Amino acid sequence: MHDTFSLLVCVVVLATIFDFINGFHDTANAIATSVSTRVLSPRTAVFMAAILNFAGALTGTAVAKTVGAGLVEAQFVTQATVVAALLSAIIWDLITWYFGLPTSSSHALLASIVGASVATAGIEVIIEKGVYKVLMALIISPAIGFVLGFLLMLFLLWLFGKKSIASVHFLFNKLQIASAAYMAFSHGSNDAQKTMGIITMALVSYYKLPDFHVPLWVMILCAVAMALGTALGGWRIIKTLGMRLVHLQPIHGFAAEASAATVIEVASRIGLPLSTTHIISSTILGVGATKRLSAVRWGIAKNIVMAWILTLPVCVALAWLIYKALILVV
Repeated sequence: MHDTFSLLVCVVVLATIFDFINGFHDTANAIATSVSTRVLSPRTAVFMAAILNFAGALTGTAVAKTVGAGLVEAQFVTQATVVAALLSAIIWDLITWYFGLPTSSSHALLASIVGASVATAGIEVIIEKGVYKVLMALIISPAIGFVLGFLLMLFLLWLFGKKSIASVHFLFNKLQIASAAYMAFSHGSNDAQKTMGIITMALVSYYKLPDFHVPLWVMILCAVAMALGTALGGWRIIKTLGMRLVHLQPIHGFAAEASAATVIEVASRIGLPLSTTHIISSTILGVGATKRLSAVRWGIAKNIVMAWILTLPVCVALAWLIYKALILVV
């Protein structure tokens, strides 16, 4: 099967669709806690998240380089490889969105890249060091988020423990707007770059480019697609994260968002693609655990974790199967 320009166009279109669905799927990451604490109306929260997702997406390309050049050997990647990876990630995102499960678009995309690449050129195509680094970041970051959320909430309780409930609510009604904005910005800075990496991988493969460099038009395209997806919202997942996982007050929402956004921003600057869904879910659990362990609805948390665990093997297998099907028909 020969790579054609039409396949490259297909990659760009599918990547844009994935980025749009990513924004749609992950709106909850940025605004669920703000909506559930009634600090922001759903309409205002979604509009703010869309703008800041767009801004965050334009702030760097370190994550894009990790995704596009750090997981598999680029010389073995074909346009069909990238198409299969994108189709796999899109299908999984839509399935989990339908069931209201806040799974990881990052896990889905990264696992799909590996699965499709192995189907293309065998297990040797994998860059073990890069995959290991990404897996460790995806696994360890939720634990860091949980601990950071727990500690920040304890600090806030110590700092404001003697203040009246009314004054604390008034203060954090304002501060949570800032933390929601920070969370939306960090989400754009990490998640949109993954799609930039995919498109640039396809461009490098098609044009046989010597260097991996993300073009400005790719950055703008991905930023716009994610912002538009965010603007439509993902209300099923917002309900799960913001209303069913643990009961939140504005001070809890601030702690969860500020903790999650900090973890994501640090990772974005050093080129680590994280699951923003994992991070905000874990910080919400960490914040909730400071009230009492029974305040967290661990049954729902267990279902979410099970969905996370399923994502990696399902998307590897799905991308492998899609690639094998593609080479039969293209």
